[in-house]
Parts: sequence; C-alpha cells; structure tokens
Amino acid sequence: MTKHTIFALATAPAKSGVAIIRISGAGAVPALALLTAAPCPPANYAKYFVIRNPSSGGIIDKGLAIYFKSPHSFTGEDVVELHLHGSIAIIREVLGVLAGIDGLRPAEAGEFTRRAFINGKMDLMEAEGLADLINADTKAQKTQAIRQMQGEISVFYDEIRKTTINCLALLEAYIDFPDEEIPESVLSEWRKSIIMLQEKIRAVLADHKKGERLREGLNIVIIGAPNAGKSSLLNILSGKEAAIVSHHAGTTRDVIEVQMDIAGYPVILMDTAGLRESSDEVEEEGIKRARTRAGQADIKLALFDAAELPEMDNNTRELLDDNTIVIISKADLVASDLQIPQFFNSPISLSTKTGQGIDQLLAVIEDKVTDFFSDGVAPFITRNRHRALLQEAELLLGAALQDKPLEIACEELRRAALAIGKITGKIQVDDVLDVIFNQFCIGK
Repeated sequence: MTKHTIFALATAPAKSGVAIIRISGAGAVPALALLTAAPCPPANYAKYFVIRNPSSGGIIDKGLAIYFKSPHSFTGEDVVELHLHGSIAIIREVLGVLAGIDGLRPAEAGEFTRRAFINGKMDLMEAEGLADLINADTKAQKTQAIRQMQGEISVFYDEIRKTTINCLALLEAYIDFPDEEIPESVLSEWRKSIIMLQEKIRAVLADHKKGERLREGLNIVIIGAPNAGKSSLLNILSGKEAAIVSHHAGTTRDVIEVQMDIAGYPVILMDTAGLRESSDEVEEEGIKRARTRAGQADIKLALFDAAELPEMDNNTRELLDDNTIVIISKADLVASDLQIPQFFNSPISLSTKTGQGIDQLLAVIEDKVTDFFSDGVAPFITRNRHRALLQEAELLLGAALQDKPLEIACEELRRAALAIGKITGKIQVDDVLDVIFNQFCIGK
C-alpha cells in the first residue's frame, strides 16, 4: 500500500501573526495544486498564492508556499509548507480541506521526525536532540541539544561501534579463514583495543549523570523541621507563591516542585514535608518522601530555625553531607550574636521576611550549580536509554575478554556492537562482512 502523505500545523495552535502548515509525502505537490489551482513553485523558493477551498472555490487566505524537493527536505520526502495568517478559522479550514484529500491524513506525534530518521536524514540521537531543542528552557539545555542534533555526540558512539566491529572482524577472520595470511598478533591486538575501549566507556559513564541532569534539571531539595521556613524559602527563591505558608506545623505533606533557571542551567527546586516523628499516617508518608528526595538530591538546602538554636534538630542534621548548604532561618527574630553549633560549615543566616541573606544564598547556589556542570568536559550521555545501553556494551566487552573460546568472544562483541548501535539507530548486519572483505582481500 502506498505510504500516506501526512500534514500538520507546525506552529502553535493559537492566534498568531503567521501559521505554518507542513505537508510531507508524494501527495504534497498535488495537494498544493488543488489548493492554489496554480503550478508548483521552484524548489526552495517562497511564492505568493491565493489559497482556495476546492469544493466551494471560496478564498481561504492569501499567503506563501514553499516546495522542498525530495531528498533535500527535512523528512527526505517532497515537502510543502503553507505560510498563512494565524487565524484559528483559516487553520481549521485548511486542515479540513487537506483531510478530505484522498491519500492524505493528519500526522501522528513525531511522525515528521520519524520519517526523517527512516529516510536517513538524521540518526536517533539527532532526532532526540531535536526534541530536546524544542523543549529547551535554558541556554545550557539549548547548547547541549544543538550539539546532539548536529551529530557531535553521535560521532563518539560511532567510533566506539566501529572499533568494536573492527575487533569482531579480526577475530572472525582469524577463525573462519585459517588459510589466509593473518598474523597471530591479531589475538593480542584485539584485546588491547577492547581494553582501551572499556576505559573510554568507563570514563564517560563516570560523569555523575550530568547530561541527564542538564536535560531534566538539577535537583535542589529543601529540608528541615516543620515551621523552619521551607515553604517561605521556596516561594521567595522561585518568585511565586508555589507553596502554602502557615504557622501550623505539618502543612506541607507532599513534595512541591518548581522549575527554575539558575545561571542558564535548569534546576528543580523542591519543598518537602517537615522532618519529625509523627503518628499521622499521611504526614508520615510525606516525611518518608522528603527523606527519599533528600537522598536523591544533587544539592540540599538544610534549614535550622534560629529561634530553636542551640537546641538541635537531629532529624535534619543526620541528612547533612558535602552537597548541603546549611541555612539559619528566621534570623530577624533572634539576636545577631546567636551562638551557632560548631559543626555547621559556613552557614547562611537569612530571613525571608526582611530579605536578609537571600542574595548570599542565591550566589552560593549559583556557584554550586555552575560547578556541577562546568568541569570543561561536555557530557556524551544525555538520556537514561543511552546510559543503559552503554553499560550493557561495557559489560559485554568485559565478557569478551574473559578466558573462553573465540567463537563465544565474537558473540559478546557482536552483542556489544548491537547495543551501541541501538543508541544511534545504526544497526546493520553487513557491517562485519564489510570490514573483513575491505581489510583482508579474502578470496582474491
């Protein structure tokens, strides 16, 4: 069956100055002719048209049409873009006309990009990079997405895959073509290559998940006893009333999340339930979630109520670590010479009421966020999918090095190459044969 031509609104479904409707497939040019009753414009040129409803002949709009000839288009197919006025009525009528044309149907989510992948216009990582670019909220996210979309990260995985396939080809040639003049040093060479490859993969895996954090946001969790000022701090840092502030202890029962941009990096700031012993089933679950999020946090903001010192909140104290910023809250309610426990490392005294210490806290948070991401090494792993497949490949490479028959080692290498290929979507059964015949002149 002939593949359908697809169409969709490529801009936001709202009133706007301009709306773009994209059509991709063999029926794109005939659809344009039906809408305009005019010849198709030259490829890559914008041309002014009157867009009409072919059923009534009435004018729908006046706008531009651009034709991108296969394979020089986003999808690799014939593509037509209609640049119209962003009226809801215009958009609705044009989409309705297209839906009534035989062989055309509305595109499914991501289908234009899927066709671009199928037609070799981009690999899986580049497609994921495009999705990340569309969803980027911060400058750093945009930079990482563009780097991935342009194929820079794919090069790394392609090199690993190529080395693995080369080692596999050497072994299979050694096994399958004993009459050829293949030096026995091949056996030592492939082991050295795999060991070096393992070291490279391990170095990439030991990145503290920075690529994933850059996509999803660095987790900053606020912890402390009930009424320590956690919700007030969340509200003042985020600049909005995201959490309910009350003098009643235990108001926050669940984790409240706010997306933020700090120094160009994405951050998820979280308010949690107050840490204390409780017999209330709901509050107890909230405290359990607070401890879980604290354990997963990249940065913790630990609040200690100044009015309670020097009495110690041990529930919060036991969660302190090197990634914790200690905060003495409600500093406006106590004397300036308040005695602070010695184990606190450079605590910040602040008041959400007067604003004291807020700028200092923001500066410290910004430094920690920047330090986390800015180590001079751009991450290669941006999704959990990539990490899992790379971990699988590293284990298979290690298995191939174990003392076992070469035939089994070949299978381990083949599976490792397959796992790496799944990251970019490059999975071809003929890769090994290509290497063998190109390098060894077998059968001449």
